[in-house]
Amino acid sequence: MLRKLRRRVQGYQDLDKLRRRGLEIGSNVYLAPGTVIDPSFAWLVSIGDHTTLGPGAYVLAHDASTKKHLGYTRVGRVVIGRRVFIGAYSLVLPGVTIGDDVIVGAGSVVRQDVPAGVMVAGNPAVLVGKTEDYIDRNREQMERRPRFGRKGFTLLDNGHVSAANQRRMRSALAEDEGYVR
Repeated sequence: MLRKLRRRVQGYQDLDKLRRRGLEIGSNVYLAPGTVIDPSFAWLVSIGDHTTLGPGAYVLAHDASTKKHLGYTRVGRVVIGRRVFIGAYSLVLPGVTIGDDVIVGAGSVVRQDVPAGVMVAGNPAVLVGKTEDYIDRNREQMERRPRFGRKGFTLLDNGHVSAANQRRMRSALAEDEGYVR
């Protein structure tokens, strides 16, 4: 009970509760803290395998903008494919299908379907390129830019990054970006 309360305070949604409400969620899905999957219409949301939703991302299957005027709330299925990355503080609106291998840039508002294998960004989200081209470009940049292992350089393993490793990373990234496992 205490663990559930702590996770709720930290911004995690109760996935078991959402599943009981009908959320379809694949394997190896990561929902960062602050992610919100529409709790009122969870059964209208489907998330594919190996998908990541960044901090503060919202997935809504309902839009109450019509409620006062029409007496009805607009609802629609939301289907998020496999191997999708949805950036921090993005919003996916009702009725949207996002294809496999899509990257949604941070802060984007996705109001229309997104075909497989592309990157979208902005408000409203627009096509900015192919996922494959973006990954290839980063693969090439990794050869020239600093790379760091996960151990000792992220909070994910032990909850602590030493002052020495913080200084090393800051120094290595003074001129450009790098990569961490």
